Amino acid sequence: MEFKNMRLLVVDDEEDLCEILRFNLENEGYMVDVAYSAEEAMQTDLTTYDLVLLDVMMGEVSGFTMAKRLRARPETAQLPIIFLTARDTENDTVTGLSLGADDYISKPFSIREVVLRVTAVLRRSNAPALTRPDYVGYKGLQLDIMRKAATIDLQPIQLTKTEFEILALLIQGKGRVFSRSEILSLVWHDDAYVLDRTVDVNITRLRKKLAQYGSRIITRQGYGYCFQMD
Repeated sequence: MEFKNMRLLVVDDEEDLCEILRFNLENEGYMVDVAYSAEEAMQTDLTTYDLVLLDVMMGEVSGFTMAKRLRARPETAQLPIIFLTARDTENDTVTGLSLGADDYISKPFSIREVVLRVTAVLRRSNAPALTRPDYVGYKGLQLDIMRKAATIDLQPIQLTKTEFEILALLIQGKGRVFSRSEILSLVWHDDAYVLDRTVDVNITRLRKKLAQYGSRIITRQGYGYCFQMD
């Protein structure tokens, strides 16, 4: 198996579902732990996991809240997250993606679908960076390609792997407009499970994180996105 022995954490208050997912994912070669609440999951060393499957509707601390906490911590800011939830409205999906989730699977789902999506997210998360110089940037905004680190005026900013890849692509393009399909192809490669709005959600999130440089990501209506240098 491509990602054999990678560690997954399933967080869901439905114990039967946790055990079904653990059984099937272990059959695929993964090492799987389970937690029956966000509180229990947050007490573990999350840096030891390669991906988290996270339910939204749980007890006192929701999956959305746990995801916010993961993204706020430097050591887990880029930990891949897949939401598993019965909430499947468009607003919920966009909320999940805007929190930095890598995918969103609505219940009920097939085990095969979960396995395919887990594999797709791990493939993206472990893919080598696109061929680029060691550093790219614009004025006080700098990306260290080797260390996968971003700074504004030498202060670190926390970007997910997907956000980092999109930003590096746009900056390296030096004003070139990239269509949504090009961004999907270059950053997500050929993952058929990525939603069309995922690019837009990531761009919106990037603009907020980039502070004064957020306005440099320009929307060319009907064409796509570019990073305006001057």
